[in-house]
Amino acid sequence: MTDTRGQQPPYEAYGAKPQPQQQQAQPYHPPQAYPGPGEAGARGGHQAGRPGAPAGSPAMRRTRTGARTTPRTRKARLRVSKADPWSVMKVSFLLSIALGICTVIAAAVLWMVMDAMGVFSTVGGTISQATGSNDGNGFDLQSFLSLPRVLMFTAVIAVIDVVLATALATLGSFIYNISAGFVGGVELTLAEDE
Repeated sequence: MTDTRGQQPPYEAYGAKPQPQQQQAQPYHPPQAYPGPGEAGARGGHQAGRPGAPAGSPAMRRTRTGARTTPRTRKARLRVSKADPWSVMKVSFLLSIALGICTVIAAAVLWMVMDAMGVFSTVGGTISQATGSNDGNGFDLQSFLSLPRVLMFTAVIAVIDVVLATALATLGSFIYNISAGFVGGVELTLAEDE
């Protein structure tokens, strides 16, 4: 084991005055595995960087071959212990309204595409021939499946969907809160994006 404290002054008798040419004792520095930045050049120790580096350059550690240089991603495990029923109701109401509007628009676009392809006229003609008699023309599919009637039926379905989806989501938040009281809730692992 080597002494890293440097040169120590000789032992002197009690009460003797130190001579002016003697050097004061340096503070003790324990040995370190890796010198900090700037310490290797200041102490005159070994350079941890590349060989042949100048004595005044900062110390640099060489990375191992194949070692990861990217920082690790921090992860946190969180638990959803309670869902606020009021906020769940508001969010589900807005989402179900958006879904209802999309349903009405999709029904209108689908009806226009089928009408442009001639599906209603072809199927309507077949049905009217099959259900017709000598004194009547039979069932008229085109008048029954007109665009205003289809849109009204779709709007009624969308309104019922808004009410049911909002009620079921709110009821689901109550059920989740009760079950989370017993089992602790759903655990999530969140990772920090680098």
